[in-house]
Parts: sequence; C-alpha cells; structure tokens
Amino acid sequence: MTFINSTILITGGSSGLGLEMAGRFLEMGNQVIICSRTSQKLEEAKYKLPNVITYQCDISKPAECKRLSEWIKELYPQLNVLINNAAIVHQTPFFETEGILPMLDAEVETNFLAPVRLIKLIYPILKENKPMIINITTGLIYAPKAAYSFYNATKTALHSFTQTIRIQLKDTQTRVVEVMFPAVKTPWHKGTPPKIAISVEKAVDEMIIGLKKDKKEIRIGGSRLLYFVSRIAPKFAIKKVNSLK
Repeated sequence: MTFINSTILITGGSSGLGLEMAGRFLEMGNQVIICSRTSQKLEEAKYKLPNVITYQCDISKPAECKRLSEWIKELYPQLNVLINNAAIVHQTPFFETEGILPMLDAEVETNFLAPVRLIKLIYPILKENKPMIINITTGLIYAPKAAYSFYNATKTALHSFTQTIRIQLKDTQTRVVEVMFPAVKTPWHKGTPPKIAISVEKAVDEMIIGLKKDKKEIRIGGSRLLYFVSRIAPKFAIKKVNSLK
C-alpha cells in the first residue's frame, strides 16, 4: 500500500511513535487524525504538525470509544486506516505492589480492550473505503520482560486477536497488519530508555517499508531477532530479554 490520499486515525498519536507516524503519513499526502487523553499534548502535536487533526479522548473508557467512532462517522466517513498504537505500562512487581490490580485494569482497558472496541465500532466505516487495520504490538510477545507484570500479556492478547480477525476477514478486501516494535526511544520510557532502544525515525522507517511490501506481520529491529531466537531457544530468549538494561 502506498498510503496516498488515505484518511488515517492513530490512537496515542500525540507523542513518540504515534507522532512520528502522523508526520510521516502527512508527508506522504494523507489526512491524519490523532487522538490522545491529554489536550496539552494534542496542542503540542498540532504546533509541530499544523495539518494534523486532533481529537481528545480516553480510549480506556468504552463511552469515549463510542463517542470517537460517532465523531469519525459524522465528519470523516472516508476513514480507511485505523492504527491502534496507544498503550500504557506499569513497571512494578506484581506481589510486592499494593494497589496493583487497578493497574491491571488500566493496562487491559488501554492496551487490549480499547483496540478491540475501536475495531468493532469503526469497522463499519472502514469497510466502505479500502480498509486497513494496523495493530501495534511488541517483540515481547515472544519473550516477556519480567519487570512488566501485565504489558506483555496485554500485547500478546492483541497479537492473538489480530491473527483471529485476519483469518475472519480473509475473504474481504480488509488488510489486517501487526507491527511488532522493539524498544524505541520515546517518552513511553519516562526518560530512561534501554541502551538497545532505536530511534523513532528508524522504527517508523522500517514500519513503512514493511507496509509497502504488503507484509501482514512487520517485525522491527530487535523484535525480528527475538522472534527467531524464541523459536529456536525460548529459554535463552527470555533470559536475554530480562538481562538487558
């Protein structure tokens, strides 16, 4: 897919990978809509990318997902690409952390249930317009990082769901793509990205190359290596992931 004259919705598009995607797709001649929970971040994104369309909502809340879908239906019925990029993580031990169960709820709602809801709500719009669904996951679906009590599981769930709907939609024109990113230097790491993290520019470059090649599963950088290592030596893959700083 060349991504020309498409209308693209990117969740979590106000910073990091989402913002880089937005800028790149705008440069390619597309209309880009980004959503985020934070109005200030959306304002900052609009300052950097004057042509981007912004919408404030918290996708972890079902009612706000519905409100977003209704807004899209009314104003942008030509939408044909949905990129489920938004995600959160709590880097905290499961057994020692008081109040960790609400953190579980937040991650499941944002990382897994929100993409599922948005696909269900927005697909009736997408399917009229050469549709594409892009779900963003991680190489950690192959080997979990122990510091992330829930993040690995939520992204693994999204990985499985992506495979499921790809099969269900195989006789339609809908393209269902999964992009597995490695560690990337973004605000998501709160100022302490791991040493192996790659730049957002490189990450999105590889994503776009994979999309142009019509790949259904796009493994970026280290996630590609992790995929192969996990198939050959799964215990070593887990050990390696958890030894990285």
